[in-house]
This record gives sequence, C-alpha cells and structure tokens, in this order.
Amino acid sequence: MTALLQRGVEPAAALLPFVGATYVLVALFERIFPLHRSWLRSRGDLRVDTLFLFLNGGFNRLTEPALLTLMLLLGGWVSRQMGVGLWPGNWPILSQLALALVMAEFVEYSLHRLMHENEWLWRLHATHHSAPRLYWLNAVRFHPVDLFLVGTGKILPLAFLGCSEGVLALVTLFSAVHGTFQHANLQLRLGPLNWLFSMAELHRWHHSPDPAEANHNYGGNLILWDIVFGTRYLPSDRDPPETIGIGDLPNFPS
Repeated sequence: MTALLQRGVEPAAALLPFVGATYVLVALFERIFPLHRSWLRSRGDLRVDTLFLFLNGGFNRLTEPALLTLMLLLGGWVSRQMGVGLWPGNWPILSQLALALVMAEFVEYSLHRLMHENEWLWRLHATHHSAPRLYWLNAVRFHPVDLFLVGTGKILPLAFLGCSEGVLALVTLFSAVHGTFQHANLQLRLGPLNWLFSMAELHRWHHSPDPAEANHNYGGNLILWDIVFGTRYLPSDRDPPETIGIGDLPNFPS
C-alpha cells in the first residue's frame, strides 16, 4: 500500500483492494474453519450489517476528505509555529505506524470505555453490541455518530502533530483488517500475542451479554491500554459465551 501512495494513488483508493481482499478471505475461511457453526447462519443480521456497510461507507466517504484536509492543515500549522515538526517523520515507516497505533489506541480506549460507562453514549454504542453472532461483517455495525467520534478522535491528534497522510492511511488499513479478524468466526489462537493485539479471543468476551464480562477488552487494535488500566480479561478456565448480545437492552432494535 505504501508503494501505491508513493505513486500518487488516493488513500481511499489504495485502501479499498486490501480491505476488500480481507473481507473475501475471512468470509471464506469462516466456512472452512468456523469457531461456531451456529454463527454461520444469518439471523436477519446479514441484511442489517450489509446496510451498515453501505451507510457507514458512504458516511465516511462524505466526511473523511474534509476532516483529513483539516487535520493536515492543523498539523502543518503547529509544525510551523513550533519551528520544528512535532511528528518524527524521519523514523522508519513501521516505527511511525507503531507510535501512531499506540497514541490512537489511547484515545479509542478512552472513548470506548466511556461509551460503556455513560448511559447516553451506551445507547449509541449498543448498536454494535446488538449483533446476535460474531462474524466478519460485524466490524461495520456501528452507529454513524459512534464511528465519527472514535474515528476522528483517534486520528485528529496524530494529524495535529504533523503525522503524514500516508501513516494515517496505514493506521486506517491496520484498523480495518484487524477489526475484520477481531470479529471473525474463526478458530484463532494467538497465544502470547494476546498480550499485544486485541484480537478475537479477547474481543469475544467483550460481546458477552453479561456486563461484568463485557466491560473489558476495550482496545480496538492493541490491548496495551487495557493492561495498563486493568481491564484486560481472558479467563483460562472457560470459553467465551456462544450466545451474545445486550443483556440490559433485550429489545434493542436491529
């Protein structure tokens, strides 16, 4: 993808083939290596999630160009006022991506946790938790306002510091690919990597109908801030529940 960006391809266009390929591969692997065969059957949610895909995809396409332009302008203004670039743009690209993910994750962790603890915000975020099963397309089931708050909240500070458009695009790609695997109905075992990524083994507990279990593992991509603030949750004596949903909002509309 970096090569495409260097050739002048727009970030949104550069992202599309990689995200699309991830969707196809994960959907295929789910049919071959499913964690739960009951999660292979649509419960009316495939139609709902497909609508969310187009709704949020269109929403992002309408807002992202203006927001990205604003973010880059802010980053450039701060760099000029300070006399030096605040973002370490001379670092190797992978080092910049790692730093960007850690910083973006702190914002996403904070907002995600707040949405679980604030009653008004929970009504928005509950849209995501209303899914009756976990599979590859769950990653797009978000209220547009929820998506807007988290998406801009984690990207704006990076751009404000002068993070390049290319690095921002890589953060977006990482989030899209990781989010698809995070919700996948696959027999994924990460072992020690569960101390680094907030992948499916951890995230399935986050979708438990029991709030005592669900109010953990807030990390979108990394589990770092859950470790720091004591919200990482991965019991070794049992598996996550196969029945998921919202225990305190059983009649939440689909």
